[in-house]
Amino acid sequence: MRLTDLIRFTLLALRRQRFRSVMLLVAVGLGVGAVIVLTALGEGARGYVMGEFAFLGKDTVVMFPGRKETTGGMPPITGTSARAITLEEVEVLGRTVPGVGSLAPIVIGNGPVSYESRERESIVVGTTAAFFTIRQLEVAQGSTLPDLALSEGKPVAVIGQKLKDELFDNRRAIGQWVRLRDYRFRVIGVLKGTGDSFGTDLSEAIFVPVASAQSVFNVHGLFRVMMKARDNYRVEEVKTQVSDRMKELHEGEQDVTVVSPDAMLTTFDDILQALTLGVAGIAGISLVVAGILVMNVTLMSVKQRTAEIGLLKAIGAPASQVRTLFLAEAALIATAGALLGMLAGRLLVMAGRHLYPSIPFVTPGWAMLAAFGLAVGTALVFAWLPAQQAARLEPVDALGRK
Repeated sequence: MRLTDLIRFTLLALRRQRFRSVMLLVAVGLGVGAVIVLTALGEGARGYVMGEFAFLGKDTVVMFPGRKETTGGMPPITGTSARAITLEEVEVLGRTVPGVGSLAPIVIGNGPVSYESRERESIVVGTTAAFFTIRQLEVAQGSTLPDLALSEGKPVAVIGQKLKDELFDNRRAIGQWVRLRDYRFRVIGVLKGTGDSFGTDLSEAIFVPVASAQSVFNVHGLFRVMMKARDNYRVEEVKTQVSDRMKELHEGEQDVTVVSPDAMLTTFDDILQALTLGVAGIAGISLVVAGILVMNVTLMSVKQRTAEIGLLKAIGAPASQVRTLFLAEAALIATAGALLGMLAGRLLVMAGRHLYPSIPFVTPGWAMLAAFGLAVGTALVFAWLPAQQAARLEPVDALGRK
């Protein structure tokens, strides 16, 4: 039988069983579409997290309170430990660790920020001028925090663009005084853009000197310390220097975690790649289910088309040709369903990118190839048994059945 005749015969058989064909088409399409969408979600999450860390740069080191023993593992989430990191210790690091260039100690909190009759709950970031350089933040108006001694508090603040709009509307914010809890701060700058950071919109934040933030929240320890390595110093070398110096300051106890973006990126990358493979595997199960459905439908088709099979064999069709006919039906419906699922999945991914432009939803090429191959391969594997059963029918037995 020629290929064109095989395709024409297969299409004729599928048209005769429209409802079953549509059900198989939908089942395979849903499985392939699920693989496309779920892997895009995994890759989108991975790309988003990688992008969030990218702003730190490869020459940045971050120190957290608390100790995490696993190399390259996730730092403590809460930032708590038996012994806090203090401003005095940060000053010592700046003086005695040669590889450390600029330092930005950080205190984080929440508090009501008000101007006249307007008040908004805001993220409060206590830090230094170096934070804006390390974090690559720019101001649209005014200036960043002044270059003060770490222990020096000053009633000045930089506010995010969204906070400025909510408190001042179109009025000028520079030079105005805002109230944060029981303290007053003069606005000296307005942050440019959103400055998203790990899901936090810094355009809603207020930045004050770190010593002032400690007074506002009545805390002594620091949440994080960001450091930039000097030129000609390797990041790993700086991490070792900082860890050793903090161990000396903490009486021989290694109770801080010092990490670099590379270590964090590697950890997140491994986790999110495993997550992507996991959700792809879960979606792939639906393709196996679709393959079982193909087998059941093909078995039913063999039962209902025994007379047709007997007639084909009676006019000289070999068993291999009968087997090929049923396998061709399964392959054609699986191919069509896979293409339909890929199209639908790509459209959903495009819609996701349109709705959430900050998340880079993209389906990796391996996922598309794997989904297509698994759909067609599963359909053929599960259709083999009923196709083989049809090929083994004797003409007399097949024609004699009703």
